[in-house]
Amino acid sequence: MKGSSCFTLPKPVLFFGLALFFGVVVAVPDSPAQQYQISLLTCDPGEELYSTFGHSAIRVRELDSGQDLVFNYGTFDFNTSFFYLKFIRRTLDYQLSLTTTENFLYEYNYFKRSVREQELALSEAQARAVVAFLQENYRPENRKYRYDFFFDNCSTRIRDLFEAVLGPSLTWNHPGTAPSKSFRNMIDEYVYPLPWSDLGIDLALGAVIDRTADEDEKMFLPDYLEAAFNRATIIGDGPERGLVGETKTIYDFPERAASGWDLSSPYLVFWILAVTVGGITFVGFKKKRLYAGLDAGIFTLLGLLGLLLVFLWFFTEHSQTKNNWNLFWAFPLHLALAWLLVKNPLSPMVKKLLLGAMILTDLGLVVWILGFQSFHPSILPLLLLVLLRTNFLYYNLNAFSNLDKRR
Repeated sequence: MKGSSCFTLPKPVLFFGLALFFGVVVAVPDSPAQQYQISLLTCDPGEELYSTFGHSAIRVRELDSGQDLVFNYGTFDFNTSFFYLKFIRRTLDYQLSLTTTENFLYEYNYFKRSVREQELALSEAQARAVVAFLQENYRPENRKYRYDFFFDNCSTRIRDLFEAVLGPSLTWNHPGTAPSKSFRNMIDEYVYPLPWSDLGIDLALGAVIDRTADEDEKMFLPDYLEAAFNRATIIGDGPERGLVGETKTIYDFPERAASGWDLSSPYLVFWILAVTVGGITFVGFKKKRLYAGLDAGIFTLLGLLGLLLVFLWFFTEHSQTKNNWNLFWAFPLHLALAWLLVKNPLSPMVKKLLLGAMILTDLGLVVWILGFQSFHPSILPLLLLVLLRTNFLYYNLNAFSNLDKRR
């Protein structure tokens, strides 16, 4: 069984809802007498995270026989051994698949996702060269590749294909006044309707995606690839002409209305949590009570998050999860602090861990403010909460613990 998804991030939630491609045995005739129409298909984003960024594929029509096929660089095999482990660690190979256009479009019609087609103004020789490139890529020994969300996906493979086939004849004509955007800025354009997914992505991906993407790199997103194709021209084989000869709309579904304020959004949930913990801290100060069980729960969760970030940074091949300075406030040693608060709160190590947590959280704020890494805005109340509780415990732990014993 093969799954199809142009964009996937290292999260188990993405396994659900992946489209199923129907099995077909197809092949593109390779006779030099054949004439082909080559098109870029751009599919709009869907509502689920796996489809949030849209999709790109290449349509090849053989004009004499009428054979109509789609080459898709965004598929993988669910039957791969240790599938989930490889998926999480980025050792799962994606591959070029081939299906009929009818089967390819079935998913997008079913989920009401718009699809546009850009028919390319290629010469017969250029069209045959594109088909030959795809045929070579589709050979069993060539079709698999090591997927990278930003630098090697269904869109960048298509960009690289046309640069390889057309060479210096292809001019992208990048806009000279294009706004400067980081990779994180670009994916934020798509995930803002999914606030919890947006939070998860910002937690998992490190500072490496906060650098500015150049115009070539922006084509990792299907919408940007489509726009680049619209601007591109072909020169050197006659009069200069646009790469795109004609644009057609295959499906045009109305955009779904944006939802209103979500009461379960992380922004609201975390601020309510921070205010609640602030109230408990105020009551604890007045009554000279620590409520250390609350801190044990908080630091356990933060420590577990820190372990996950360490795993993604050091034990996977995802290039985007490196240099993740969320570790400053979600630190694995918070687990040791949580344990000691329950088992031995008067241990000298507790105050050292509390001081370390304060310093690291402050460093996290500095990293954020100075722009070394963009944190998700909803974590601000979490950082304030950590600073509040670590300060409260650091300065009151010994005195209040002795009072608790007397009670």
